[in-house]
Amino acid sequence: MNTSKNVNRLVKISLLVAIAFILMLFEFPIPGFPPFLKLDLSDLPALIGGFALGPVAGVIIEGGKVILNLVFHGTYTGGVGEFANFLIGGSFVFVASYVYHKNKTKKSAIIGLILGTIIMTIVGAVFNYFILIPLYATIMGGMANVIGASAAGNSNISSLTGIIVLGITPFNIIKGAIVSLITFVSYKRISPLLNRENVLAEQAMKKGA
Repeated sequence: MNTSKNVNRLVKISLLVAIAFILMLFEFPIPGFPPFLKLDLSDLPALIGGFALGPVAGVIIEGGKVILNLVFHGTYTGGVGEFANFLIGGSFVFVASYVYHKNKTKKSAIIGLILGTIIMTIVGAVFNYFILIPLYATIMGGMANVIGASAAGNSNISSLTGIIVLGITPFNIIKGAIVSLITFVSYKRISPLLNRENVLAEQAMKKGA
């Protein structure tokens, strides 16, 4: 029985990884932001999976989509962009789904999504400032080139701090808000498909009682 459940869980995670990978292909820039910041909805399947199957499953889905993207499309950032995608998206998904699993109510879902967005924003700001953008700059030929590219999207950006304050931070807030809203609206309609076995088990127990 446990083997069957594990296989079923693996199939669900694999399906969500595939969906996340496909959504990762459809990205678009947001006016006023550095051109290397592009919005996609690939965190959505990971977040739904995290809500339905637990925070670890959500993080696995995040990692799976990034690995598939590397396998099929390679990297133009030396792996920095892909690592950033996993780190920042993973922090969002883990926190939001962890809070929701503590108490599966609409209130806890809202709290989890808000906290997840906040943590994602903080993680994005800190890691980009100290690690990710400096690494990216070595690939781009220097920090001046990264700042110049960022200024092409927002002329007010003139430093690394400007990239964080005017680019990375508001971008992650917007992304978190959009993905959170879609998840909150759609999860209850999708969750029966992912939790079908649990629903059937509960119904059987009620009939037995």
